[in-house]
Amino acid sequence: MSDTVSNASAILVIGAGELGMAVLRALSDRGSAEGGALSVLLRPETSGTPNPSAPELQGLGMTTVHADLATASEDALAAIFANFSTVICCTGFVGGPGTQRKITAAVLKAGVERYVPWQFGVDYDVVGRGSGQEMFDEQSDVRDMLRSQSGTHWVVISTGMFTSFLFEPSFGVVDLAKGKVHALGSWDHRLTVTTPGDIGRLTAAILAYQPRIDDAVVYVAGDTVSYARLADMVEHHLGHPVERILWEMETLRSHAAANPDDGMRKYHLAFARDTGVAWDKSGTFNAAQGIAVTDVPDWLATCKKAA
Repeated sequence: MSDTVSNASAILVIGAGELGMAVLRALSDRGSAEGGALSVLLRPETSGTPNPSAPELQGLGMTTVHADLATASEDALAAIFANFSTVICCTGFVGGPGTQRKITAAVLKAGVERYVPWQFGVDYDVVGRGSGQEMFDEQSDVRDMLRSQSGTHWVVISTGMFTSFLFEPSFGVVDLAKGKVHALGSWDHRLTVTTPGDIGRLTAAILAYQPRIDDAVVYVAGDTVSYARLADMVEHHLGHPVERILWEMETLRSHAAANPDDGMRKYHLAFARDTGVAWDKSGTFNAAQGIAVTDVPDWLATCKKAA
């Protein structure tokens, strides 16, 4: 692997975390790595410890370029992005506030032909600003930046929450070990969830789809469930009743106000909605194309096998 990119029509994936690797694998499976056409942007190694994904990246035939998204200037990033026709951002919010705006500005300055921004989450058009999660406000800014120009085509892929995050103990909605399920706002509120592996496959399929999809929001979903239905699924998985606890809106607001630096409290409030965080699976790209995905029961079954 090297920092030299020779194919100006290549694809660059920013980040090689859980989602980035899933996207890279899916693109490689579709032949996008042939001829050095697939590259990944990673943070420079400063500790002498190689990136844990390095062996797999090399095996996939990836070309690697380096930049620190948190410290690199917009111009420096634009100089890198100018070597690629397609840029896919898989870095999430790790770069801190303003990073997604900076990446988007650099993509537009570089004249990248097609951009898939880090929007693998909720429907920011519906959620809008003021949700209680500042990072969501920045995502709305990114959409405004893309829609206000015509030089770069873009595809937003709305996935809902990562399925694994729904069951993350620190998130606090589902505690499999203790047999508890919390509902955010109402038991009737719904969430859309998708696994990173499915997001990777669907992203590759969307980019390859003909007629080509440009300047559009595309919805995908592994599953869409209400909190009540989620509790039922967890009960079926565990084989016994679970404790069901409703966190009402007033409670969530007071928790967030009392803990302004607690990111999970902000996420609780941001996801305690009846709009913008869920959509019918029947209307998704994967449903229309008949692409099999992992739903919540499938994910729980995998957990049981791994236990």
